[in-house]
Amino acid sequence: MTALPFDLLGDRAAAIVLSNDDIQRYARHLIMPEVAMDGQRRLKASRVLCIGTGGLGSPLVLYLAAAGVGTIGLVDFDVVDVSNLQRQIIHTTADVGRPKIDSAEDKLKALNPDLVVRRHEFAVDSSNALGLFADYDVIVDGTDNFPTRYLVNDACVLLGKPNVYGSIFRFDGQASVFFPPHGPCYRCLYPEPPPPDLVPNCAEGGVLGILPGFIGVVQATETVKLLLGVGRPLIGRLMLYDALDMAVREMKVRKSPKCPVCGPNPTITTLIDYEQFCGVRGVEASTGVEEVMAEISPRELKVQIDRGESLFVLDVRNPEEIAICRIAGSTVIPLPNLPERLGELDKTVAMVVHCKSGVRSGKAIKLLREQGFTRLTNLTGGILAWIKDVDPSLPPY
Repeated sequence: MTALPFDLLGDRAAAIVLSNDDIQRYARHLIMPEVAMDGQRRLKASRVLCIGTGGLGSPLVLYLAAAGVGTIGLVDFDVVDVSNLQRQIIHTTADVGRPKIDSAEDKLKALNPDLVVRRHEFAVDSSNALGLFADYDVIVDGTDNFPTRYLVNDACVLLGKPNVYGSIFRFDGQASVFFPPHGPCYRCLYPEPPPPDLVPNCAEGGVLGILPGFIGVVQATETVKLLLGVGRPLIGRLMLYDALDMAVREMKVRKSPKCPVCGPNPTITTLIDYEQFCGVRGVEASTGVEEVMAEISPRELKVQIDRGESLFVLDVRNPEEIAICRIAGSTVIPLPNLPERLGELDKTVAMVVHCKSGVRSGKAIKLLREQGFTRLTNLTGGILAWIKDVDPSLPPY
């Protein structure tokens, strides 16, 4: 058995006693030499923080609870939506509208009544991350946005905590363990965040519902290995998973000597403003879109349509979304195809642009303004707001 060159728990497990119920519950672990009684004591003594109880967090925390991890911290401040149920398997139809942290705690306690669940029903940010992470042995990143990923990374590096990373999009997933000084950190792999207007999220691009189950289980496996101190974790390795081809590849990740947080000459020694770093805060002002973009509410648009006013409604969503629902009479030109189809549009006509929620339509308006279009209005909240306020017969997605 390969022992890891670090011990996350120290002598804390020595005081743990396994009850007869524990021995029955974890019998399949106890007969494995890599776990045995000492390893199960380590799991019971361990404390793991999971950031998010969504797609990745759902399978992750379920398996950690089943494995016998003694304390699991849950960070989530969202509520269960019906669209979550396609992939967030810890929640059920009966939980729609409930806080996710309530739903998750119920399922975990039903699975393992001895589990200690610590609830953190707030957003992790630079003001609270270090204090929150300090009392946990492993931090597992189940988030879906770049500001939080960089925040989690930097806080883990500053505290010397392992960061079990996973990400998903459409049919592709990634997983790794970032743990300086034993290996690289997230910034060694991704020194700079991508431009925010070039990165679609799962709500816009979609995700195969089964995919987070695979990646979340990988994260749970890596977490248990770290706690037990055995095996070969994904430190210095990035696992790449392609569900369409059922292919798993591995890429080596090396420590960067120029890394600003884990390198030999760090310039980041405290947590920063990560939304600003990732270009999220102020992106509208920097592009000039927010300052000049006129907006119209769904109800106002409906009134104008009913009056017979001359309006051109441009839908920039993808064909798969159009098949779900659309505003009657709208013209569809998906945002990726807009540059080569500008000739189909009339610059003299008043145009209302919309997408699912208003983000892509803002990008479309910026592009159109650069090409000389001036009579442009963004539909506030996109077609989701239209469904909510004007036509609830259409299915939201």
